[in-house]
Amino acid sequence: MTSSQPAAAGKPAVARPPRDAAALAMGVAFALMWSSAFTSAKIALADAPPLLLLTARFLLSGLIAVAIGLALGQRPPRRAAQWGRLVLLGLCQNSVYLGLFFIAMTTIPAGLAAIIASAMPLLVAAFGPLVSPERIGAGGLAGLLLGFGGVVAIMADRLGGNADPLGIGLCLIGVTALAAATLLVRHGNMGTGLFMMVGLQMLVGGAALAPFAFAGERFDQIVPTWSLAAAFAYTTLVPGVIATWLWFALIGRIGAARASAFHFLNPGFGVAVAWLLLAEPIGLIDVLGVAVVAAGILLVQLSRAGAAARPPAQDQ
Repeated sequence: MTSSQPAAAGKPAVARPPRDAAALAMGVAFALMWSSAFTSAKIALADAPPLLLLTARFLLSGLIAVAIGLALGQRPPRRAAQWGRLVLLGLCQNSVYLGLFFIAMTTIPAGLAAIIASAMPLLVAAFGPLVSPERIGAGGLAGLLLGFGGVVAIMADRLGGNADPLGIGLCLIGVTALAAATLLVRHGNMGTGLFMMVGLQMLVGGAALAPFAFAGERFDQIVPTWSLAAAFAYTTLVPGVIATWLWFALIGRIGAARASAFHFLNPGFGVAVAWLLLAEPIGLIDVLGVAVVAAGILLVQLSRAGAAARPPAQDQ
C-alpha cells in the first residue's frame, strides 16, 4: 500500500509514494508480460475464434488462480457487496476490455492494440479524482503528459496504414473499461486475497463471455496447431495469472495512477515483441517514443502525492 509520513501535530498525513527498486521492477515486469499478451493472442487468433479462445483462457486462468489461492489459505469473500465488486471487476477487466481487444485484433495489428491500451493511465488520472483524493502532484502530471507524448509519437507513425476504424473503436471502449477496473481495485474492498481475487474475477469474465462465444462462434473454427497450443498456454499462465496478480499487487503498493503509468511501456514492449515474433515493422520513431515514455514514467514514480492517502473502502 502507499506509504505515508507520520502526521505532525495538527497536520494531516501526506502520502509519500514508495520509490524502491522492487516497485519499479514489478512495473517493468508487468508491462513486459502484459504487452506480450497482444502478440501471443494474435498468434492464437490465427487458429481460433476470439470469444471461444478468450472464454477458455479466462476459465482456465481463473481455476488455476483460485487453486493457488486456496492452497495459500485464501477464501472467497463473504459479503454481497464484495461479491458485487468482484463481478463488476471481472466484467470490466476481462469481458469488456479483453473481449473487445481480442475481437479488434482480428482486424488490426497487435502493436496498434498495445498502443491504444497504453492510453489507460490518462483515463485513470482524469477519472481518479472523482472517486478518491489520491493525487500524483505536478511532477506526476507532467510525467503522464510526457508519457502520452511518447505514445502519440509512436501511434502517429503507425496510424498512416489501413487500420480498421471499428477495431480501433472497440479498443477505445475496452481501455476505458480497464481504467474503471483499475480504480475499482484500488478503492474497493474485495474481501479476499490477491490470487483468489484474480481467479474469481476471471471466472466472472469467462462466464459472461461464454453465451456470446457459444452463440456466435463454432468449435469447428478451431484449428489444432502447435502454435495455438503454445500461444494459449503462454497467454493463460503468464499474462492471465502472473501478470494480473502482479498488476493488482502493484496497484495496492503504489496506487492506481502510478501503477497505471507503466502501461505507457505497452507500445514499446508490444511493438518489440510483435517485431520479434510476427515480423511487424519497427522504426526509429518507436525507439525514440519509448525513450520519452521511460522519462515520463520516471517522473510519475518520483512525484509526491499532494493529498492525503485514502485506503480502499471497507464494508461496515
